[in-house]
Amino acid sequence: MKKFNIDFYGHRKVYFIISAAIMVVGLLCNILFGTELSTQFRGGTILKYSYSGDMDTEQVAQIAKDVTGTSAEVTINENVQTSAGSDTVDQISLNFAGTGTVDPQTQSDLLNQLQAAFPDSNVQLGESSSVDATMGAMFFAKCMVAILLAAILLILYVAIRFKKIGGMSAGVTGVIALIHDVLVVYFVFVIFRMPLNDSFIAVVLTILGYSLNDTIVLYDRLRENRRVLGPKVSYEEQMNVSINQNFTRCLNTSITTFAAITVVYVVGLAYGLDSVTSFALPMMFGVISGCYSSLCISCPLYVIWQNHKKKKRAAAGAKA
Repeated sequence: MKKFNIDFYGHRKVYFIISAAIMVVGLLCNILFGTELSTQFRGGTILKYSYSGDMDTEQVAQIAKDVTGTSAEVTINENVQTSAGSDTVDQISLNFAGTGTVDPQTQSDLLNQLQAAFPDSNVQLGESSSVDATMGAMFFAKCMVAILLAAILLILYVAIRFKKIGGMSAGVTGVIALIHDVLVVYFVFVIFRMPLNDSFIAVVLTILGYSLNDTIVLYDRLRENRRVLGPKVSYEEQMNVSINQNFTRCLNTSITTFAAITVVYVVGLAYGLDSVTSFALPMMFGVISGCYSSLCISCPLYVIWQNHKKKKRAAAGAKA
């Protein structure tokens, strides 16, 4: 196994600047593009129809507004895999966002109007999903609470497990790195114009565990090296030795995970599986960010924290 001797702590300012630049770009994109919530979170109805031939999206939108009294966002997806898995169809989706849902009778009326307007297109209702706005908001709030509780429990777990090397500081800096990863995943949804849905929550919770695993492995090696090298060796040197010893492992794990998720994304893209691609794409970026934040964010922050505590103790001793 190749041995590295990278001064991770010495390059900490470069890593912090890179992360700050990513955050700034993400925030600018968020301001420019805004955040889009899926029907699961904001409420509304999504109707998906299969068809053949050609359909005019503007005419479809006008028919939908005339029948329901609500404007709809119309999108067309070609060659979508059917539930049977053997055939592909062209699909048109109508997204009604708002406080109300489209009831079954209105859905039936809308289907009749579309079939009358496009008699040669064999329009058929394939899928219908409705979520009340209040329920959607409650679901979103519960998801945020779940993420917050996960972060708190992670801090407590790391604080207890690594008590001998300053567990609370290790836990807090680890969670700061996790927040970095969550923001990266969020910005991927914003930049690629993907609405926040249950895939976002799934990716965030997955990355929380994945990224923290790398961080815990590094802290575990640091605890071992602190015992082997002794307290006279600086925190900077202990951390650099620990990261370099685990660098190959972290890198190989991230590469193999990224490759696997990339295959999933390509397959989802090829077969028009939006639910798969909306999970795989941000997950790919999350894996990269998780490896980066564990090596370049949490560990240098931990050393900065420990050095600060050491200076405070020295200052207090000098006054005494």
